[in-house]
Amino acid sequence: MRCPYCNHNDLRVVDSRDSETGEAIRRRRACNSCSKRFTTYERIESIPFYIVKKDGRREDFDRAKLFQGLMNACKKRDISPTVISQMVEEIEAELRGRGNSELPSVEVGELVMEHLRKLDDVAYVRFASVYRSFRDVSEVRNEIDHLLSAAPEGAPAKRTRRLPSR
Repeated sequence: MRCPYCNHNDLRVVDSRDSETGEAIRRRRACNSCSKRFTTYERIESIPFYIVKKDGRREDFDRAKLFQGLMNACKKRDISPTVISQMVEEIEAELRGRGNSELPSVEVGELVMEHLRKLDDVAYVRFASVYRSFRDVSEVRNEIDHLLSAAPEGAPAKRTRRLPSR
């Protein structure tokens, strides 16, 4: 392994711990040459599984693609990349736990939306609007109305700010 900053290969492990889900070991490393620190994750090499798209194509499951989709949904929200990484781990663990080598993209999308709904309403609506291919504003409004009706009586929606009335 080489330092991502100076490409030197003399590194030391500063700290090791299990990830939140126990699916990986997180290691903080320091370069003995430039003294910069970075994080690595060790995972058991597992059997790949495939996502079956709506048109029948099969793609390898791609953690980075899932992470990027969640980052886009959470853009300009107060959600750290660490929380999103943790969510990706949880989603992947749940998908692997199903024991199927092929999963329909619909299943994956619904699972992602379930996790986002618990985290942040705005990120959920953003993801849903792309995933469900809303055609017009009325479909977005219906989704928001459904979200608001699911909130407990009298409780404000998660992480929403009310604009001052004019």
